Amino acid sequence: MQRSQRLFEEAQHVLVGGVNSPVRAYKSVGGTPVFIKSGKGACVRSEDDKEYVDYVLSYGPLILGHAYPDVVKAVTDQVQQGSTFGAPTQLETLLAEKIKQFYGYVDKVRFVSSGTEAAMSAIRLARGATQKEIIVKFNGCYHGHADALLVAAGSGAATLGEPDSAGVLAQTVKNTAVLDYNDADGIRSFFKEYGDRVAAVMLEPVAGNMGVVIAKEDFIQACRSCCDEYGALLVFDEVMCGFRSQWSGTHEWIGVEPDLVILGKVIGGGLPCGAYAGRAELMAHVAPEGPVYQAGTLSGNPLAMAAGLATLNRLEDKSVFQSINTWTTQLVEEMRRIINQKGVKACIEQKGSMYTVFFTERIPTQIDEVNAFNKDAYGHYFTSMLEAGVLLPPSQYEACFTSLMHQEKELSHTLEGFKGAI
Repeated sequence: MQRSQRLFEEAQHVLVGGVNSPVRAYKSVGGTPVFIKSGKGACVRSEDDKEYVDYVLSYGPLILGHAYPDVVKAVTDQVQQGSTFGAPTQLETLLAEKIKQFYGYVDKVRFVSSGTEAAMSAIRLARGATQKEIIVKFNGCYHGHADALLVAAGSGAATLGEPDSAGVLAQTVKNTAVLDYNDADGIRSFFKEYGDRVAAVMLEPVAGNMGVVIAKEDFIQACRSCCDEYGALLVFDEVMCGFRSQWSGTHEWIGVEPDLVILGKVIGGGLPCGAYAGRAELMAHVAPEGPVYQAGTLSGNPLAMAAGLATLNRLEDKSVFQSINTWTTQLVEEMRRIINQKGVKACIEQKGSMYTVFFTERIPTQIDEVNAFNKDAYGHYFTSMLEAGVLLPPSQYEACFTSLMHQEKELSHTLEGFKGAI
């Protein structure tokens, strides 16, 4: 790790904390961040010339693995034609049409450049369309770093939010409510008091930033029913779980369709991309058709569109998702067997190609249960797996991801490291 150490020291002179996203600084697990030089298939190679089986995968986008040939070709071909134009391209239409094939309830798509931007825009659209002010989110769900969503829960179950970051003003979050995830009674109680003021309920059907935590179906149904009764919009944030926890969107298994869906990560094929999408009459509120303003210099840029289209073209074959899901399930079942054999206080949650090893007594359903994890145990686990050549997210609160390129070799290597790390 000598070269990574030196590069990190150099980076700290010119980058805030030496990184461009806080989790990459390894504050939760200690040690020096691994600086990555290249990636191919299921593995990355560090600047110290060590290879790792990768379960970060850029926090989700690389469902086909690193440098997948179809994606590389699509981006290479496009960049030779130009990288950005600030004008419409056919690729935008083609990717939007492809997304509609996976999300049957979607009529119109608006591309942006990140999940944060998509969530921020969805909030504005919800408020503009409903003429109401309150946005409901849930403890443990992450929707990017827009000010209105960096909110901590108030002092009671039915209170509005308080700023969760320096620089976020109280008046910015006064109309954002934070409730408990998977609490159907809580959402019903909140709507009884504030329902006429609620513009939207925003949630991750499969949360990924408190580790993988799955929404209960009665909770989703309660959210849908409350929104329908009071004229609020239901917004699914599937930036992380879209195309990962199932073949397309979570409506496949939840049995509920939202009014708006937020997408990102996989739809950009590893390049910066986000989107929000919904019914035509709702999306008609967005400029230039309607009065809700939103714009972006690189929105729908041709490189991201090309990479995303190549990725979704491959995922259109349902056997691809099935292959990834089957491999991930095998990995998780073997890890559970090792945990049981060793009698370790740990458990694993999985949905599709996402999973989390929790150092808790039982699988969490809310953030308070995640917060009970053994911090020292996770730090030891992370460091031991790293030494064994397995790269995990450097936080208990992040999901692990698998790809089409994770195969038998990576399975054996990972399990061997797991036996010594757990």
